[in-house]
Amino acid sequence: MPQHVAFVIDGHRRWAQEHGLTTEEGYETGGRAFEKILKLSATWGIRVVTVFAFSQENFRRPEEEVECVMELIEGAIRDNMEDYVREGVRLHVIGDPSRRPASLQEAIREAEERTKNNSRFHLILATCYSGRWDIVQACRELATKVQDKLLRPEDIDEEMVAGHLSTNVLGLGELAYPDLIIRSSGELRLSNFLLWQSAYSELYFTNAMWPDFDEDEYIQALKDFQRRERRFGQSRKPSQASN
Repeated sequence: MPQHVAFVIDGHRRWAQEHGLTTEEGYETGGRAFEKILKLSATWGIRVVTVFAFSQENFRRPEEEVECVMELIEGAIRDNMEDYVREGVRLHVIGDPSRRPASLQEAIREAEERTKNNSRFHLILATCYSGRWDIVQACRELATKVQDKLLRPEDIDEEMVAGHLSTNVLGLGELAYPDLIIRSSGELRLSNFLLWQSAYSELYFTNAMWPDFDEDEYIQALKDFQRRERRFGQSRKPSQASN
C-alpha cells in the first residue's frame, strides 16, 4: 500500500456540463468525492494525501470561477476543521499565500495551528501552487543564505534543495515524496504539480471525471500500483527481466 498518494482532481466543469449543472455544482460534488477518498485513505493506512486543489495557472480562468473555487476551499477547511482535530489529521497548505484571499488565508492559519500536533494522518492541500514556483522559491531561499554568507554555493546539493521545498515543512522525510499520483478526467500530464517530488512517483491516469471518482476507482488505482515494480533506477531482478 502506498504511504503517500497525491491527486490531480480534474474534470469538474466537464462533469457539470454533461449533467446539466452549473460549474459551482460540479466543484461542490467534487469536494464531497474528495472527502470520501480522504476517509478511505486514512482507513486503509495511507499516511499522507496531497491534493492539487488550485494551480497558479488556474488564475487564467474566469474571475467568477476563481472566486467560487476559493470560497469552496475556504468552506471545506472551516467545515472540516473540527473533524481534523478530532481524527488526528494534520493540515498543511502549500502554494503562494500572496495570491490567496485574506479570508482563505486566515482559515488556513487557524486550521494549521489547531492541527499542528496531529500525526495520525497528513493532508497537504496545494492551493495557488505550481511545481516550478516551489523550486524557484527554494532556490531564492538558498540564494539569500549564500548572499548572507551563511552558505557556500558548492555546498548546495539535492538534499538541501529538497529541504527548502514547501512540502518539507512537516518534517515528513521520505514521506514527502508521493508513491502514487492519480489524475482524473483522462488528461495524461502532471500540469506543473510536484515536479521535484514526483521524480520516482508512479503515475495513474483514469478517464473518470473527478466528481465520479469513487471507492471502486480508487481500488483500481491501488491495485495497479501494487502490480508495479519500483526500482528507483536499479536493474530489474534477473527472474523478472527474463519474463
